Amino acid sequence: MSDSNPKKLNSLLIQLGDTQLVSARWLRTHGYPSNLVVRYVAGGWLVPVARGVYLRAGGRLTWEGAVRTLQGDVSSSVHVGGRFALSLQGHEHYLRLGDAGTVTLYGLRRPPAWLAKLPLEQRFAFMGLGSFDSASQMFLGGVPDAALAERGLFRRRPVDGDGALVCSTVERAMLELCDGVSEPTLVYEIDALMQSMTTLSPQRLAQQLRHCRSIKAKRLFLALAHRHQHAWLPHVPLDGVDLGSGKRALVPGGRLDPTYLITLPTDLDEHLA
Repeated sequence: MSDSNPKKLNSLLIQLGDTQLVSARWLRTHGYPSNLVVRYVAGGWLVPVARGVYLRAGGRLTWEGAVRTLQGDVSSSVHVGGRFALSLQGHEHYLRLGDAGTVTLYGLRRPPAWLAKLPLEQRFAFMGLGSFDSASQMFLGGVPDAALAERGLFRRRPVDGDGALVCSTVERAMLELCDGVSEPTLVYEIDALMQSMTTLSPQRLAQQLRHCRSIKAKRLFLALAHRHQHAWLPHVPLDGVDLGSGKRALVPGGRLDPTYLITLPTDLDEHLA
């Protein structure tokens, strides 16, 4: 079936590439009314992958393409952070079995409902704003690399080779993970991760500690880094970093870290072994 405006169709197909998705809302906003979308589907140009969401014919449905679609939308811009960002950067063997298949997304607004309905092996978990100030969660499209770096973010070339994804650096991802600790099991996991963090950047870390709003996350991160005696820790400038006051009982009945005043499990060494 031919289209009466081939230039309009070709423009859309070029924008989509091999893995980009497009929603019915986006199509309406950009001058593709529903009757035209119906014609594109009937003609085999667009393939529905969930209700109101389409892929270019011959394209590949990937989690990277789904996230890249969100990162290009001003109304639902998110970044890959926390657990999954660490997995992407080579730390998956320190994470709990199975969790590496959950793409952890951070942002101001919850992603559209269609994301959870995509027929993908990976799952998606929206973590909200997380422990960082709202200025670090602005729309990511077109933001220069230097501005992203100030927020602890960077563009990573994914395995599907179809465009970069905005992800947390290891420094920020670790703080995002620390903020989510609610039970001792997670402390053991982060402690194992921290043991491998031998090459963190003191300046990048200090910058993210200043942006981080979670006292718990900052104290836990620093206490575990101190426990493993990383060479970079004494070089982290803590001026301007708010560590709060008083003691924090992260683990009931745990051992109080005398420097950062947060309780840690007493059997960390046993679990690390």
